[in-house]
Parts: sequence; structure tokens; C-alpha cells
Amino acid sequence: MLLHIIAHQPEMLVTIVQRTPLWVWGLLAALLALGASQMRQRTVGLRRVFALPLGMAAFSIFSLAAAFGSTPAPGLAAAWVLACTSLVGLGLWLRPRPPAATRYHAASRHFDLPGSAVPLLLIVALFFTRYAVNVELALQPALAREAGFALQVAALYGAFSGLFALRAARLWRLARISTTHVL
Repeated sequence: MLLHIIAHQPEMLVTIVQRTPLWVWGLLAALLALGASQMRQRTVGLRRVFALPLGMAAFSIFSLAAAFGSTPAPGLAAAWVLACTSLVGLGLWLRPRPPAATRYHAASRHFDLPGSAVPLLLIVALFFTRYAVNVELALQPALAREAGFALQVAALYGAFSGLFALRAARLWRLARISTTHVL
């Protein structure tokens, strides 16, 4: 329905945006700041490497529960986990190493990370996916009980989580290799 509105009644989008609670725009601003912080070169600890993927996984799981928690379709968790783990596995197989400019310092357990716009793009895509799902469910509440729709959304949220986890997995792998070579 949302695609139909965009194509045939774009003026209705103004109403949808106007009726969006203000806290949603505050959340978007915070997420944009988080994503923008990933664009500059920085040094981060091993624990902090996992903060963004864990936070985004929590956001996607919360989004899934908020959309379908009262009437969960069977297999939602499985669809999320399958999409997440499949993307991590495929990503590690296709490109096992982090970007060439990435360095791990075993003594201090810190990474030198190059800046990247990819986390920002993923954060924005995840936010707008959740926004679109919520608009769609507000326009068509019966979709919350349609297993096919719920499974697609679960897989999409899982895919986003997998993409965030992939970066952390590559960095963890680099840390393990670096630590092994130091010993």
C-alpha cells in the first residue's frame, strides 16, 4: 500500500510524515549522528567493536517484536537468525578480511579503523525499513497477522543485523590472527 501511495498519492506522504511522533525524528537524528561518527578514522577497543552490531541487532529485534509481538507468526525468530547468520557466513566467505587500512594492536587491544559511510547507510536503511513497516501496518493492520509479510520483515531485519555483525566478525577474526602471530 505504501508503494501505491508513493506512486499515486504522493501528497498523502506529507500527512504520514506530519502524523509521525516527534520522538521518531529524535531517534533518527541520534542514529544519523551514530552513523556519521563511523565516517571518520578512529581508534576503538575490542568491546566497542561489538557495540554497534549488538545495538542494531537489539533495534531490529525490538522492531520485529513491536510489529508482530502480539500475533507472532511461526518461524519469525528462525527467519531472523537464518538471514543474519547466512549474511555473516557468506560475507566472511566472499571477503574474510576487513579493509586494508584496518589495524589491530594486540598489546592495547585496540583497532585503528578507517572511516566508512557503509554503517551510516545501513543505519538509515534499517530506520526507514522500520518506518515503512510501521506505516504499512498502520494503513493495513491485518498485515500483522499475515505470516508471509511477517517472515519477510523478520528476514529483512535479520539481514541488516547480519551486515552489522559481519564487520565485527571480520575485526574479531583480525584480532585472533594478530594475537596468534604475536604469541
